Amino acid sequence: TDATAPSPASVPSSVQPGALVDERQAQALRTILAQDPRNARAAKQLGNLLYDAGRYAEAVPVYKQAFALDPSDVNLSTDLGTALWYAGRPDEALAQYEKSLTIDPSHGHTLFNKGIVLNDGKLDAPQALQAWERLLATNPNYPERAKVEQLMEQTRQRMTSTPVAPVRSTR
Repeated sequence: TDATAPSPASVPSSVQPGALVDERQAQALRTILAQDPRNARAAKQLGNLLYDAGRYAEAVPVYKQAFALDPSDVNLSTDLGTALWYAGRPDEALAQYEKSLTIDPSHGHTLFNKGIVLNDGKLDAPQALQAWERLLATNPNYPERAKVEQLMEQTRQRMTSTPVAPVRSTR
């Protein structure tokens, strides 16, 4: 997996949580890591293997290990954030995306995913729009530009059509 992985908008239809992993490959990577816990490449490969199988909660600690070993890898950082999101941990996902943006302030997939988590996980449409606007401003040729524009339009429509709840008097 790299930052071109699917966004957290929804679990990819080709991935089913609990999908089979090549357990021999996973065990070989675990063995490498047991013998050499500083092997960032093996940790990243194992994280990717688990992520690609939809085993996000299992991928998180492995990605954390890999990121601790290679804190300059923006794609790895973003994948960790996305695994956190899929594992139901939106606040941690957003914190990880901030780390990604420290590495590369205009990283397209990070900004895209940050918008998704803000919009869908935190219900913060204005901040989501801000992330997506920053994405398009800093990445004018972003490959998923049409999808971002569509999400922005849907979010704006929801913002203008959602009535404000009246406040009840407490007399």
